[in-house]
Amino acid sequence: MHSENGNEKEEIRELKRALKSTHNKRMHIRYNVILLHLKHYTNQHIASIMDLEFHTVARYINNYKQRGLEGLIMSKSTGCPRLLSTEQEKALYDVIATKTPDQVGFGERKNWNSAIACQWVKEQFNIGYSKRGMLDVLHRLGLSYRHPTYTLEKADPNKQELFKEEFEKLKKTDL
Repeated sequence: MHSENGNEKEEIRELKRALKSTHNKRMHIRYNVILLHLKHYTNQHIASIMDLEFHTVARYINNYKQRGLEGLIMSKSTGCPRLLSTEQEKALYDVIATKTPDQVGFGERKNWNSAIACQWVKEQFNIGYSKRGMLDVLHRLGLSYRHPTYTLEKADPNKQELFKEEFEKLKKTDL
């Protein structure tokens, strides 16, 4: 904890140990802010040196004063906001789960992929996604890609079995 009675040398040593032990860039910044604060730099000067907003510097210092180094630990980042609303994601899920691309206007395509899903979202909601970004959305929705396997409905089971036997014989012969 930050003390008012001059125990700053010990606090500085503790911060330097923390700096050496972390590999997290964001924690490095937070520790350096407190280090500069303990060296009596003004918040404005710290903000300028560290290229941070003044209120961010003040928040780090207040958190440190209240809870010590523990106050600087980051909570899980929420990431950037989603582009699709919950309803739009549900519509995307429903169309992929119940229809083939050709049923929704994508030519002779029978299987969904991230590129087709990107196109569908662009056409339906006017929201652009990269293929990688769409893969993240599809994964979050619980969808995964599997290569399709086809079976011919009218195939003769006897001819298929005969073909398998012939194929096995061919695999065993040296050509």
